Amino acid sequence: MASRARVRAPELTGKGGWLNTGGNDLTLPDLRGRIVILDFWTFCCVNCLHVLDELRELEERHRDSVVIIGVHSPKFVHEADHQAVVDAVERYGVEHPVLDDPELATWKQYAVRAWPTLVVIDPEGYVVAQHAGEGHAHAIEKLVEELIAEHTAKGTLRRGDGPYVPPEPVATDLRFPGKAVQLPGGTFLVSDTTRHQLVELAADGEQVLRRIGTGERGLGPDAFNEPQGLALLPDGTVAVADTVNHAVRVFDPATGALETVAGTGKQWWQGSPTAGPAREVDLSSPWDLAWWQDRLWIAMAGVHQIWTYDPADGTVAVAAGTTNEGLVDGPAAEAWFAQPSGLAAAGDRLWIADSETSAVRWIERETHGDADAPGDGYVVRTAVGTGLFDFGHRDGAAEQALLQHPLGVTALPDGSVAIADTYNHALRRYDPASGAVTTLATDLREPSAAVLADDDIVVVESARHRLTRLRLPEEAVRVESVAHRTQRAATDIAPGTLRLDVVFQAPAGQKLDTRYGPSTRLLVSATPPELLADGAGAGTDLARDLVLADGVTEGVLHVSAMAASCDDDPDIEYPACHVHQQDWGVPLRITEDGAARLGLVLAGLDAE
Repeated sequence: MASRARVRAPELTGKGGWLNTGGNDLTLPDLRGRIVILDFWTFCCVNCLHVLDELRELEERHRDSVVIIGVHSPKFVHEADHQAVVDAVERYGVEHPVLDDPELATWKQYAVRAWPTLVVIDPEGYVVAQHAGEGHAHAIEKLVEELIAEHTAKGTLRRGDGPYVPPEPVATDLRFPGKAVQLPGGTFLVSDTTRHQLVELAADGEQVLRRIGTGERGLGPDAFNEPQGLALLPDGTVAVADTVNHAVRVFDPATGALETVAGTGKQWWQGSPTAGPAREVDLSSPWDLAWWQDRLWIAMAGVHQIWTYDPADGTVAVAAGTTNEGLVDGPAAEAWFAQPSGLAAAGDRLWIADSETSAVRWIERETHGDADAPGDGYVVRTAVGTGLFDFGHRDGAAEQALLQHPLGVTALPDGSVAIADTYNHALRRYDPASGAVTTLATDLREPSAAVLADDDIVVVESARHRLTRLRLPEEAVRVESVAHRTQRAATDIAPGTLRLDVVFQAPAGQKLDTRYGPSTRLLVSATPPELLADGAGAGTDLARDLVLADGVTEGVLHVSAMAASCDDDPDIEYPACHVHQQDWGVPLRITEDGAARLGLVLAGLDAE
């Protein structure tokens, strides 16, 4: 076995304390003899949710020798609230201990730079690997098997029950509902996300009429996996964004039949088809749906895009977005989104809740555009929001108003749009006529969607596990303005040339796949763009010299890296291949005594 670098693992500390341990605090010495995998995550991050699902099988297979510990490291202010972390752990079915680290103490100790990041600690307490982003489960599985064999032979592996203690279940009719739609008869269909079901409620929004789905994760004719968005189709059926199944289903309320119309059940990765027969193309965490201009539009949160499904010919296609994460307006094919999570059709506009940029945006057809194909002739514009790092609760003119991770939008009769401002616990309103943002209601708990019902608006209060009916007020509620900027320690960088190295070490038994050309990709940009005098753009090398502009003293470097590796054995006729991908936003501060090199770990350990 090849020797590995050994770095002593820092202790785990977090002001918020421990969850899923029965009230016990854990330390690394307590876990000596076990393989420990630290999962640095935050619950707003869809890529972190993908990793939670990637780890479930490994967690079950090696439960007697591996301890997974989630280290919750918040981006948004709301995510530093302890009860919000408690809710998220239940909401996403996290079945391992979680350290609530609201001040990023452990994040800093491990020099983590991105959500999600996985760190592997061997039974003797040494860090042996670090992986940023998704797609690393197979590599970690191989490493775990090596560590089990190595430490069994050395007598340093200790098997047994882990420290996970499940919380007591709570009885409620709904559990972290996601979205809702009103059916023609006046009843409500709700995605009961954490229980993997749909629930039909009476017109009062309270009485349960029926449940659809077994309540267990699955993709069968009577099962879902964390369903979210719902859209009423012209024929009276309901399209369902079956989020963790990476599929779009159609439910018939009249017959109870459930059919998969798009997706394979597998997650889309870079290089996969972006158009074609709907049942043959992979999707990635579809979060919401809307019927608009004779197609079903899909908020594809997992890849920062908007897709469409055309039932007339049974095809799906990308309609907007490049897969790059950020806020860039313009022609649909060139726009950037950041985890679009809510859709609402209103005349000639499709409204979008773009959650990670705390923005409300829309798609419309250009007056001179040709819209024969999905995305052709369409343009993306922003109503509220400025980018990945600014958020808060501030009313007023849209160009200076602030939201915090909105998950839903609802078209109102007067042409304005209601916003489920999720992490502000509020219902907001944007009026295109006046260009103003106001607050309609506060003291909601993580509202994730809203539905018009006559003169009322029915809000999905996700973290209160209920629907809440509100009268649409004539005047907005006034709230004190609060502004925030994501706070992460800036990296001090020297002026001039910066060497950027993305570290990638192929997993054991694999090599970079160069059969069809370069198997790596690097995309670099900056906020503000003036930060970089040279070096921005796309390329295939994972190392690049960047030239910092004179006069710019701080900014954020955006780096997106991808590497594909395949089985390194000539006797394997059809080698298995895996894509590793991660996006970083690294705050930089330019100082004379700063570093001339920035190393970002995609997979492996940075030796420099």
